[in-house]
Amino acid sequence: MLQGNFAPGFFVEHFLKDLGIILAESRRMNLVMPGVALAEQLYRCLQAQGHGRDGTQSLILALAAMSGVEWKR
Repeated sequence: MLQGNFAPGFFVEHFLKDLGIILAESRRMNLVMPGVALAEQLYRCLQAQGHGRDGTQSLILALAAMSGVEWKR
């Protein structure tokens, strides 16, 4: 991340699919999973910024943008 390497080991868009499965199953089981829900929202923000095909480590880019910080690559 410090070197600006966001090459995917695992795509953000695939991680979002998995988080969606977790959240759907937790609803079915009547479980509350606020940490997973927060992660899903943060990764959705990242995807909306055009980073769906980057690696999950690119989450730092969404956090930086939300904080008004430019992440230098």
